Amino acid sequence: MNIYILEDDLMQQTRISDIIRELVSEGTFSVRKLEVFSKPHKLLSSINEKGNHQVFLLDIDIDGERKKGLEVASEIRQQDANAVIIFVTTHSEFAPISFKYKVSALDFIDKTVSNAEFKQQLKQTLTFVNQKVGDVDDDEIFVFETAQSRIQVLMRDIYYFATAVTPHKVMLITKTERLEFYANLGDITSVNKKLFSCHRSFLVNLDNISRIDKTQLMIYFENGDSCPVSRLKMKALLKKWSEVKEH
Repeated sequence: MNIYILEDDLMQQTRISDIIRELVSEGTFSVRKLEVFSKPHKLLSSINEKGNHQVFLLDIDIDGERKKGLEVASEIRQQDANAVIIFVTTHSEFAPISFKYKVSALDFIDKTVSNAEFKQQLKQTLTFVNQKVGDVDDDEIFVFETAQSRIQVLMRDIYYFATAVTPHKVMLITKTERLEFYANLGDITSVNKKLFSCHRSFLVNLDNISRIDKTQLMIYFENGDSCPVSRLKMKALLKKWSEVKEH
């Protein structure tokens, strides 16, 4: 997990981060990255990964703006459909309002409770998140890391990859988003056995192909997108697709 804390009170910053470090030292779960922010724009500009391993602990009232945390959560959700958002706040009355922001928060943790109860609530919530991440088999998730970013997406959500217009970049098209990152298709092909290079500019997820037109040399997906198939690769594509459908 990567954990990002947005909290403008120094004492609460220390409280939350210290408890997380305690839980890590107790072997409750492991954390790859733990970062603390007091300014929303600094948090948002630091995000260079996507996936359900991205965990955001957000206060709602930031610098006197009573709903700022909700706005930040909305921006995070627009960037990453799979990130985990948890509100750590004294304003639990905002729980119903959060639905209007469509952020799908996992939990609201009350900062006014005792340290022991606060730690227990954090433990339960973060343990649940860690188990959900760990329950996914390696072949069910796409993970790709570069010097600039780390991409982590469930394979079942991926339609295809395509060479982007921007040089040295690849576009990833999923059921919920489209994103670009620095890579080439050759680097990605071997990441997962369900990925197939159907064309020099396209790499498809065999699991999510809806239809293959052998005459027009095209692959179709349920979202309406399509990818061309090289004539020389059609036979191998049909064989691989048939094997995937049988399992």
